[in-house]
Amino acid sequence: MERSFEELVSEAAAAPIEGWDFSWLEGRATEERPSWRYSQLVAGRVLGVGTVVDVQSGGGEMLSTLPAMPPLLVATEGWPPNLAVAARRLRPLGASVVATHDDRPALPFRSAAVDLVTSRHPIVTWWDEIARILRPGGSFLSQQVGPHSVGELTEFFLGPQPAASERDPAVARASAGAAGLEVVDMRSERLRTVFYDVGAVVYFLRLVVWIVPGFSVDSHRDRLRDLHDHIRGHGRFLAHAARFLIDARKPT
Repeated sequence: MERSFEELVSEAAAAPIEGWDFSWLEGRATEERPSWRYSQLVAGRVLGVGTVVDVQSGGGEMLSTLPAMPPLLVATEGWPPNLAVAARRLRPLGASVVATHDDRPALPFRSAAVDLVTSRHPIVTWWDEIARILRPGGSFLSQQVGPHSVGELTEFFLGPQPAASERDPAVARASAGAAGLEVVDMRSERLRTVFYDVGAVVYFLRLVVWIVPGFSVDSHRDRLRDLHDHIRGHGRFLAHAARFLIDARKPT
């Protein structure tokens, strides 16, 4: 039996969003994964290094899957609900979890003390701080959200958006260079993202808050109902996520 608009929206609005966990969307939305397999890249890179800092770790989901831990692994996170989830998940594995502030570009580590800094989908990249804490020869390996990611969904709710984007890989390359880092690898891909019911969209927008800034069920109810009708008519809502990989090195 087909579920109603109100049922789908109410369920998604009440679902918990602690951590950076998309398992609630299984069977309701799909997203292609980048061909470079970021988690595997990180797993290979931590081998043979002594100190790793993961910036904006969410709930520690990626780090908890590493097949081997470096001698010192520190996860940083700025959102308190995620911080608690990361601590529960990572501390039993021997990793440390440190609170930071997303609006304060400061990492609580000594200069030139870290072999590898990683970050998956950071809200903002603190290039100067990353360059400061990396030792000479150390690396920054990050998978980032690219320009106009899931832009079809943004425009459905907010209308046409500016063509320029601060998430452009060219901006990241220039920012890395300005901080004194050398970009040794950069790749970009756009990936099919499909939503199969309006509840999946509500949950996604609650978790990934920058797609539709200021989103709430009450303030966007009319457009949510339009989206529900669109999915009923077409069987899905199709968008495209943007991702890029940046691998930068601090010169010796």
